[in-house]
Amino acid sequence: MKTKAKIKWTLDVLMTAALFFLMGYQFWGETAHEWIGAGMLVLFVVHQVLNRSWYKNLFQGRYTPMRTLQCLVNVLTLAAMFALMYSGITMSRHVFAFLPIRGGLMLARRLHILGSYWGYLLMSLHLGLHWGMVCRLAAKKRSPKRKYQAAGLIISLLIAAYGVRVFI
Repeated sequence: MKTKAKIKWTLDVLMTAALFFLMGYQFWGETAHEWIGAGMLVLFVVHQVLNRSWYKNLFQGRYTPMRTLQCLVNVLTLAAMFALMYSGITMSRHVFAFLPIRGGLMLARRLHILGSYWGYLLMSLHLGLHWGMVCRLAAKKRSPKRKYQAAGLIISLLIAAYGVRVFI
């Protein structure tokens, strides 16, 4: 695997882990939530920079139904992330407390809740739409036995089912 691909892979794993920690606000508390959120903001910006070719190719080529779906999910995820970044910075009491932001807390709270839940759903869809690529990369790394492939599939399905249950 090339260096840039390794960095992207590591970044994606870190963003996924950060997402799980951020959703566990009640376990970690406000300060940890803010610091992990600030870390997620940095990871998200780096993710955008490393995937800037997506923006360059946005208006090139043919749009199949799958490409249209991926583009829609990506744009909506971007909107949810912007809502989370704005609202998180606005409501910050620890990490961004030095910024002279006053007021707008009611709007920020609503945006943060909307951005959180929709962002979680959209990021899950984004990851799911790229799951084939994740599996191909894992297969290149090593040739797993059938029982490990089956276990990976079962674990993935259980995680997806849990996500659907929690969302409902």
